[in-house]
Amino acid sequence: MSRAARPDDVDAICAALPQTELDTTWGDVPTWKVPRGDKGRGFLLYRHPHSSAINPETGDLYDDLLVIVTVGPAEKAELVDDPDTPFFTIDHFRHTNAVLVQQSRLGELTEDELREIITDAWAARAPKRLVKEFFAHG
Repeated sequence: MSRAARPDDVDAICAALPQTELDTTWGDVPTWKVPRGDKGRGFLLYRHPHSSAINPETGDLYDDLLVIVTVGPAEKAELVDDPDTPFFTIDHFRHTNAVLVQQSRLGELTEDELREIITDAWAARAPKRLVKEFFAHG
């Protein structure tokens, strides 16, 4: 059994996936991307605090959110609806195949679970050829 996930696992997992790079989107949002056409496609980003994401318990803006792409709406619902995971969504992401998670709650996942979720996010955005090669050698 793997250990509890930690925030520093996120960059290590993303960097270990083929052809990934840490870049920015939306001006200055740190985003892990994989090449797709002329531009990279983001599969995980570090979201800045924003009025669209307020902690219902404290009323404060979330200041440690990750946005992780999901394969589709069913996968998103599976993560969000499972009370044993720390994933959630907000109205701003209602029509987006992505989930949110606080970095401070990553320890509720194992490192292996986090790796699987991030790898699925990468695979959802990576070129099919690259995904096929990765899983053939994995």
